[in-house]
Amino acid sequence: MKKLLLASFCTVALVGFVMADEFGAVITKIDGKTVTYHKQEGFGGGKGGGGKKGGGGGGKAEKGAEMKADVSSNLKVVKGTFNKDDFKFTAGDEIKEGLKADNFKDIPENGVAVRITIADEGADKGKITQIMTTGFGGAFGKKGGKGGGKGG
Repeated sequence: MKKLLLASFCTVALVGFVMADEFGAVITKIDGKTVTYHKQEGFGGGKGGGGKKGGGGGGKAEKGAEMKADVSSNLKVVKGTFNKDDFKFTAGDEIKEGLKADNFKDIPENGVAVRITIADEGADKGKITQIMTTGFGGAFGKKGGKGGGKGG
């Protein structure tokens, strides 16, 4: 019985790592083909309702460690569209200018909020294959945000 539980736990843990290739981040610098970013951790919640129905986008994103990754030669930069039904971003139109788009020309001090996808196998393993803009600022620790409402 113990072996079965251990095997189940290991399987779930390994599948979690394989699927953890897309995450919220704030880009702070782009230097040629290298992107410097911070992962967003513990974002949403709080009195603002976490941006859900009627919420004020409250909560506070924690700033993760600074990380760097190279971009793939097949990099796609797309506009993200927020789906209110399942509270997830989905890829929309491709931004033809890529990393040279206005969003990334003059990155503000608090960064640019995005969703980053990193390949976990193949020739592009460890490289950024997609950057999805989210339309939000990038400031860690800013409360409120879009949505208005009295919170939930």
